[in-house]
Amino acid sequence: MSYDIEIGRSKRARRTFSLDEIALVPSRRTRDPRDVSTDWQIDAYRFSIPFLGAPMDSATSPETAIALGRAGGLGVLDLEGLWTRYEDPQPVLDEIAALSGEDAPASTRRMQELYEAPVQPELITARLAQIREAGVIVAGSLTPQRTVEHYRTVLDAGVDVFVIRGTTVSAEHVSRNQEPLDLKKFIYDLDVPVIVGGAAGYTPALHLMRTGAAGVLVGFGGGASMRIQNTLGIHAAMATAISDVAAARRDYLDESGGRYVHVIADGGVGVSGDIVKALAMGADAVMLGTALARTEEAPGQGWHWGAEAHHGQLPRGLRTRVGTVGPLEEVLFGPSRHVDGTSNLVGALRRSMATTGYLELKEFQRAEVVIRG
Repeated sequence: MSYDIEIGRSKRARRTFSLDEIALVPSRRTRDPRDVSTDWQIDAYRFSIPFLGAPMDSATSPETAIALGRAGGLGVLDLEGLWTRYEDPQPVLDEIAALSGEDAPASTRRMQELYEAPVQPELITARLAQIREAGVIVAGSLTPQRTVEHYRTVLDAGVDVFVIRGTTVSAEHVSRNQEPLDLKKFIYDLDVPVIVGGAAGYTPALHLMRTGAAGVLVGFGGGASMRIQNTLGIHAAMATAISDVAAARRDYLDESGGRYVHVIADGGVGVSGDIVKALAMGADAVMLGTALARTEEAPGQGWHWGAEAHHGQLPRGLRTRVGTVGPLEEVLFGPSRHVDGTSNLVGALRRSMATTGYLELKEFQRAEVVIRG
């Protein structure tokens, strides 16, 4: 069945769907939410909630990575962020939080200046050591452009899970100006699970899986702060993207003789309803940015931004006001005082799984969905 639509006589396009355009359907059988398991495992590491903290300075600090780890998730620290550029990043965070919300160009320029400070390898080591000393699983993220430069420092610091995250990451990056990162060889040489992305379609995701990645990020990240459609004309409709990448996972499972690659939704999952739908569409876990940026402990102090907001040549994101909902414990586990899906994210996931009749996340990927009218 083809869903191609003719835009004009020379161009056809496939109809895709965002998470806002779909909804789950209750099942004939319901469950007790207390019986539902939200456990998730990647490689040898098991988690009680399928949430990763996005490697964004406004959402994940060493302290919040530790707190999320103790809560049962995985905090991923941006190893090119303020914590590895400044011995004490708090004054910089305070300045960014105080920037004008009206004059976006001036605020962007100041952020570009603040992020011009070089990444210091000794701070990478110190920040990851801080997380490890807390007794939680350690994860750090680099962009493809900086991976070769810093990965040895990251591994020597004892990272458990390594994340290579960019707006888009391909298995076959071609450049006439520099030697590109050979993902397949790079991942093969590492002794830790590697999560790579973003990818937004079946074919690029399948190629990333063939590199040996343990997980693939779906989407471009930074859903609340990204303006990539305005600047590059690129967009990923997340419901379709997750389903496409889940199909690549299924086909690669057959192709590889049983190797399972985890699909992680990254972007556009800022409230519990979006998280639920992302998992039902086939994601194994979700990467939280906006949801964590709303916590009282968030380093962004009610503001949210990603690396795209301070790109030196082509910024394609904004520092966005997301406000504060409550402490991390309340945002994750409640009890909630809000009816907009911004708190008790785990409770909402449990209740949705119970209402649709599923006890395990893997089973929940079979939930029936409809297109909203």
